[in-house]
Amino acid sequence: MPKTSARLLALLSLLQARRDWPGALLAERLEVSPRTVRRDIDRLRELGYPIATAKGPDGGYRLGAGTNLPPLLFDDEQAVALAVALRTAAATGADVAEAAVRALNTIRQVMPARLRHRVDALDLTAVQQHPQVEPQVLMAVSATVHAREVLRFDYGAAVRRVQPHHLVIRGGRWYLVAWDLDREDWRTFRVDRITPRTPTGPRFTPRAVPGGDVAAFAAARFRGVDGGDDWPCRGEVILSLPAAEVAPFIGDGTVEELGPDTCRLVMGSWSWPGLAAAIGRFDSDIEIIGPPELQGAFAHLARRYTQAATSLS
Repeated sequence: MPKTSARLLALLSLLQARRDWPGALLAERLEVSPRTVRRDIDRLRELGYPIATAKGPDGGYRLGAGTNLPPLLFDDEQAVALAVALRTAAATGADVAEAAVRALNTIRQVMPARLRHRVDALDLTAVQQHPQVEPQVLMAVSATVHAREVLRFDYGAAVRRVQPHHLVIRGGRWYLVAWDLDREDWRTFRVDRITPRTPTGPRFTPRAVPGGDVAAFAAARFRGVDGGDDWPCRGEVILSLPAAEVAPFIGDGTVEELGPDTCRLVMGSWSWPGLAAAIGRFDSDIEIIGPPELQGAFAHLARRYTQAATSLS
């Protein structure tokens, strides 16, 4: 039989792995008697772990939530995953970087050396490129999403009333996907610009986002379209550059090597001038394959750039 301390850790690990455990199954997994399991459960309760007992012929146990946070047990992969998440927390758009550093230091102190080496090998710096969301705002908005309560908030100079449905994160920014009650349509709002008002409104019945997939719906809105998974404007050109020099800068576009110094590029954008400008950033000769709208956008930008170039003369 394992020593009591080792057995308690093994029992705690099992209780954290699934919601309900029959007592007989715990005894079998730990290779002890049901009576020993009951004694070990009592010891864990004395240490602050809220373990509920299920009634019935077989009996059972469930690890619940208590008023205080007791010591937690993680396996190696869980500990590394948690440390990586804390180290990259500053890039999530939530203003929790300082708290994440303190939490990571706390966890790192109790890690065995083999895990500390793995975590310390992840040496990165999160660059703050976007406004951060205050944790209180993020939690307040998230609470209304969970409770299905109407949310009122200041957004610029306007007061909005929405039915909040989903929080999504894209490129380091948090967005709220909601049904706007005044405009009777779906909208996405940047959470860093939201100032919630209290009290919240009445509960509502959730709606299905168009298409049924919130990720696809939000991606389409970011592209400037109401549905589908493609950009509203997509064009094809040939560049006098190696494909390897173009590929890192085209997002979800595609590049095909035509020769050592030539490639075919297909890209999309929210507008034809935007697409032409994105292609024009490459220091290369450009042959337009199509469509005609892309050629017109290049002509439009050429006139604008020519005017800008001569405005000081």
